[in-house]
Amino acid sequence: MNRELLRYSCQIALPGFGEEAQQRLQQSKVLIVGAGGLGCPAAQYLAAAGIGTLGIADFDAVSVSNLHRQVLYGTEEVGKPKARIACEKLQMQNPGIILVPHQERITHENVMDITATYDIIIDCSDNFETRYLLNDAAVLSRKPLVYGAIYQYEGQVAVWNISVKDGISPNYRDLFPNVNASQIPDCATGGVIPTLAGIIGCMQANEAIKYITQTGEVLAGKVLLFDAQTMQSRVVRIGPVTKTNITSLPTAITEINVISAEELKEQLQRGDVQLIDVRTQQERDAYHIGGEHIPLQELERYLSDLDPQKITVFYCASGKRSAQAARMFKGTYPNAEVFSLEGGAQAF
Repeated sequence: MNRELLRYSCQIALPGFGEEAQQRLQQSKVLIVGAGGLGCPAAQYLAAAGIGTLGIADFDAVSVSNLHRQVLYGTEEVGKPKARIACEKLQMQNPGIILVPHQERITHENVMDITATYDIIIDCSDNFETRYLLNDAAVLSRKPLVYGAIYQYEGQVAVWNISVKDGISPNYRDLFPNVNASQIPDCATGGVIPTLAGIIGCMQANEAIKYITQTGEVLAGKVLLFDAQTMQSRVVRIGPVTKTNITSLPTAITEINVISAEELKEQLQRGDVQLIDVRTQQERDAYHIGGEHIPLQELERYLSDLDPQKITVFYCASGKRSAQAARMFKGTYPNAEVFSLEGGAQAF
């Protein structure tokens, strides 16, 4: 065995794997969207396995609250861009592969261009807008997509949109045609056990390796559900082929302006701001920066009580829920001046 393949000798030795499967990995191009709790372990194992080109797409910076589950980063990297740091560390792990950072938000304008050069997409995102966007882009470009999601103690893994005997396997919209994201808390609200991110992220990497090397049975047409508290898993079958008809990308999400903590403090001193806290009551009791308290799940029925003539600023723990709230407000009052607090209450 030549020196180039020595690094991968243990996987090459697997029954049914061999050098041919390793060459498939080395010739493959994989895009990971989201360098967070799922993206970190998925990227580490794909890089170690010898994926030829590995793209990492993430526009966010490392924060202290990420560190308990996003294991590629350390305290000294807080505030630095995730995609760049991830690629630098993965390159040290395996100098023989190509790492490509995409330090930008995946949007309707760029998703087809960014995904175009990759063979397979791994969805490690943490919001529903990106999840649906990646799903629909994968369907339109006929690319497989490895899905993963975590919340509290539970995780899900599936492989969407691959060629099967009778057509194309199901995609995310076959399982969830549409989701009201405002009704589902994120990890900042409901929490997540850090080891679950590692388990699900590794499962996503495993599905990608199986698909690329044509070994094993991928999770197509079914979803694996995993419970970290009981260590039990079960597979739910969706169906052999997709029943959706996706012909275009989903409607573009309204871009929301953000306001920095310093700018908000200035506005509050002038007294012309309608400040709304959309966190849970428990978060509110622990700490708040003032303003009216309307949890995100209850916002829709209180929108008519708010004043669209005032400058309105929503805030949460990190800025994700407040952006959702701002979109809801903008949908009701299109001409209103509305902002999401950048970095959330943590930044303030």
